[in-house]
Formats: sequence, structure tokens, C-alpha cells
Amino acid sequence: MTRHTPSECLANPNEPGAKLSYCNGGFVVLAMLAGRTTGVPFDDFVDQRVCRPAGMTDTSFLRSTNCPAALRPATSRTRACAPMCFHLPVRANGDGGIYTTAADVHTLWDALFAGRIVSVDTVAEMMSPRSDVPELSMRYGLGFWLKPTDAASLHGFDAGVGFVSVHDRHRRFTHTVLSNKSRGAWPVSQRIDQLLTPST
Repeated sequence: MTRHTPSECLANPNEPGAKLSYCNGGFVVLAMLAGRTTGVPFDDFVDQRVCRPAGMTDTSFLRSTNCPAALRPATSRTRACAPMCFHLPVRANGDGGIYTTAADVHTLWDALFAGRIVSVDTVAEMMSPRSDVPELSMRYGLGFWLKPTDAASLHGFDAGVGFVSVHDRHRRFTHTVLSNKSRGAWPVSQRIDQLLTPST
């Protein structure tokens, strides 16, 4: 992918790679490509290439039809909302839906930056900004949102679940917020960011 400066993006807004348009479908396609290339179903691929090398013992692509009740999002246990199996795939794919814990997410960050999942050089390439997103005061690398402090962030939401994790390797802190509300993790994560950001 060609890198562009903000001024180049403005000059050529329709050129491929000139601007970011986040799309869940793109990650579904990537998961399909990974499966076809390796001959391994995506959930098994993630387990073999990410979870096991990282030591993530409480992370898996569980089936929503036999997921333990304690792990089901709140919306699947209310009469006001249909069961999650009518809203999401029975087993999630590249655009999200894996079940995990805050402790395992912190294990993931440690393993990734230590080079146990992909090489340290590959991690550096993933952390290199590809697009500026001024309306969010962030940039986007390869799979990570990048904060002004160069901290990496993963986040997402769906019906009855929200997630934000921020890893700042320079200031040596990580915080992860899991919520049973779609947007519930963001206010808490933003407040943590405020408390951890030195005043100028």
C-alpha cells in the first residue's frame, strides 16, 4: 500500500490508498484469504498462530449456540432483544467476535511486541502510520489505531459488547476495558487516558 501525506490525500482523494475508510467486510475478506492460503479454518488459524504462541489460555472463537451463560452479552439475556445467534454468526470471523479476558489481551500485547507472534520488524511495520484521521485525533497503521502519543489501540463493539485496549510501549502501560454495553468501554478508556496523560 502506498503511503500518502495528508496534503497528498487532499490533492488525490480518489487514488487507492489515499484515505482510510474502515470497513468490517475488509477483515472478513482477510480472514477468508488466510483460510484459503493456509488450508486452516480462521478460528483454528488464530488459535495456532496467535493464542498459543502468546499464551492466551482464556481466548477462543466460541459458538454462540453453546457459549457458557456467564459469557453471553447482556442483550442475549433480555426479552427486549433477540438472542445473539440471530444478530451475529454462530462462530465469529475476521471482523470480531472472539471471546477473551483483559488479562489475555495484556498477554497479547506483551507477546506481540516481544516478537513471539510475528517478527519485531513486522510489528514496526504494523505500527507505522498509513492514514491520518484528524476527526478522531488518531492515525491508522496496519490493524491498529495509533494515538498522538504513538500508543496502539484496538477497539470495537457490537450489540451488548464493547472493547477498548490501549498499549503504550514507551510509557510502559496497558489498559483494557470490557463492557456489556455497545459503547460502554469508551468513556472509561477516555478517562483512563486523561489520568495517564501528563498535563502540559
